[in-house]
Amino acid sequence: MNKKNTLIQKKIKGEYISPVLPNDTKNYLIDIDGTICDDIPNEQPDRMSTATVYPEALITLNKWYDQGHIITFFTSRIEVHRVVTEAWLKRHGFKYHGLLMGKPRGGNYHWIDNHMVRATRYDGKFTDLVEKNVKIQVFK
Repeated sequence: MNKKNTLIQKKIKGEYISPVLPNDTKNYLIDIDGTICDDIPNEQPDRMSTATVYPEALITLNKWYDQGHIITFFTSRIEVHRVVTEAWLKRHGFKYHGLLMGKPRGGNYHWIDNHMVRATRYDGKFTDLVEKNVKIQVFK
């Protein structure tokens, strides 16, 4: 069941702020290389069209999509790799809403935003997410 994604518009002190999704809808940003398929660097684009899909990633992401969550791929692949990337995603049957190219390379990401952010590091197995208490860095 794919629920309609409706943004909630709020006012603070009479002014509209950026809209937010309902609490039961997640906005997933998913890496591609090494997360849903073989880890392929931009320097070897000839391998991108034949990358091996991670089957559990396909199953899990399509399930989340069908549940009404937003799926956006956020990759370090550059814009010239968009066509091969979109063709690969289509060929393997990934359901998604968007594809953002040009994520900074090198890892060690720290996302700062005025909206709630959750991060999950992929460690070789795609499953449903579970809640855990962990140590995080915050502003003083």
